[in-house]
Amino acid sequence: MRGIFYGWWVVAAGGLVQGYASAVFWRGFAAFFGPIVDTFNWSAGATAGALSLQRTEGGMISPFVGTIINRYGPRRVMAAGIAVTGTAFILMSQVQSLWQFYAAMALLTIGMSFGTFIVLVSTVGNWFIKKRSKALAILMACTGVGGFLVPVLVLSIEAWGWRDVLMAVGVGFWVVGFPAAYFMRTRPEDYGQMPDGVSQIDEATGKAVVIREPSFTVRQVMHTRFFWQFSIAASFGQLVSSTNLLHITALESFDVSLTLAGIAIAMVAVGDFIGRLGIGVLSTRVDNRLLFAGAFCIQSLGTFSLALTHSDVFGFTLPLFVTLPFFALGFGVGFGSSIPLRLSMLADYFGRRNYASIVGITSTVSAGFGAIGPVFVGVTFDVMDTYRPGFFILAAILTLAIPLVLTLERPGRVAARLRQTQSLARATAAPDTQAQDDQTER
Repeated sequence: MRGIFYGWWVVAAGGLVQGYASAVFWRGFAAFFGPIVDTFNWSAGATAGALSLQRTEGGMISPFVGTIINRYGPRRVMAAGIAVTGTAFILMSQVQSLWQFYAAMALLTIGMSFGTFIVLVSTVGNWFIKKRSKALAILMACTGVGGFLVPVLVLSIEAWGWRDVLMAVGVGFWVVGFPAAYFMRTRPEDYGQMPDGVSQIDEATGKAVVIREPSFTVRQVMHTRFFWQFSIAASFGQLVSSTNLLHITALESFDVSLTLAGIAIAMVAVGDFIGRLGIGVLSTRVDNRLLFAGAFCIQSLGTFSLALTHSDVFGFTLPLFVTLPFFALGFGVGFGSSIPLRLSMLADYFGRRNYASIVGITSTVSAGFGAIGPVFVGVTFDVMDTYRPGFFILAAILTLAIPLVLTLERPGRVAARLRQTQSLARATAAPDTQAQDDQTER
C-alpha cells in the first residue's frame, strides 16, 4: 500500500511466519515431546538427542544461508525452506521408529534454516538502520505472540492425537509461509528506496542522502576479539534457551498438571513478548551492553525458579503461585529481550554488507552450546530421575555471560580497530605491488 514504507511489510510478513513457527516448534514442540516419548517408550535422553541434532545441524547450515540468500534472493530461498519444512512435519507425523524421528528432525532443520529465522532477520535488517532495533523487536515479538497459542496446541493434541496435529502443522506451514515469502525483497536500494524509508534527497541541502554505516568483510569481523567474546556470551544464552522444549515435560515431573504447565508456557510467551517489544524502546535510550547483561541475569533467575518448582526448602514446599510466575516472566522476559538485542548489536557493530553471513556464523557458534542443552538435561533426568539438577547447573552457567557482555568494547572502538587493520593491510600490500610492477618492467 502506498504511503507505507515497504520495509514494514517485510516485517509484517516475516512476523507472521515467526509467530507460526514459534507456536508449533520453538515454543510449541514441547507439547509433542511427552506424547511421542509415551507412544514409543523412548528414553528422554534419546528423544532429546533429536533436538540436539536439530541444533547442531542448524548450526552447520547457518553460515551458508547468508551466501545463498545473497545469490538467489530471500524470496526464493524462503519459499524453498517453507516447502521442505511443511514436508518434514508431515513425515514426522508418520514415524514408527527412533531413526525415522531423527531423519524427520534433520529434514525439518534444513527447512527451518532456509525458511525462517536467518532469512527473515537478515532481510529486515537490510531495510532499516536507525529504526533497525524497533523493526527487529517487532519481528521477534511475533515469536512471543506465537507462544500464546501453545495451550491451544496442547488441547489439540489431547483431542486429536499428536500425529494428526503434526500433519495439520505441516500443511499450515505452507498456507502461512508461501504468501509471506512473496513479500521478501533483498534491500531498499534495489527498488529505488532508502533504509528506514527516508527521502533520497536531503531537503535542507538538496543533495543526495549518503548512508554512513560500518562495512567489513566476514574475515575481518571474525578476527576481532569482540566477535568471539560476543558469540560465546550469546552461546551461554542459547545453552539455556535450547531446553525450552523440555519445559512442559519438566513441569509435569514436578507434579504440575499438563493444563497448568501449558498455561505456564503461555505466561513465558507473555514475558517473551514484553521483553522483545519493550527492548525496541529501551535500546534507543540505554547502552545495549547493559540491557544484554540484564537480560541474561533475569533469564538465569527464571531458570532457577523452574528448578525450584514444588521443591522442599528447609522443610517447606515452595508454592506454585511463587515459583511459576518467577519462572515464566523471568525466563520469558530475559530470553525475549536478548534476541533482538543480539541481532541489532551485530548490525550496529558491523553494518549490512555481510549481515546475513555474520548472523549465520554466530548462530553456528551458539548451535554447539544449544545442542548440549537438551541432551544434558535429558541425560541428567535419566541418571537422577529428576530435572532439577540439570536446570540448576544451566542457570549457574548462564551467569557467566554477564561479565562477558559488560566488558564488550563500544562499536566505535571496534570499528576503529578494524579500519586500522584495513589501513595496515593496504600499506603492507602497496610495496609488494610496486615490487611486482618493477619486476615486470625489467
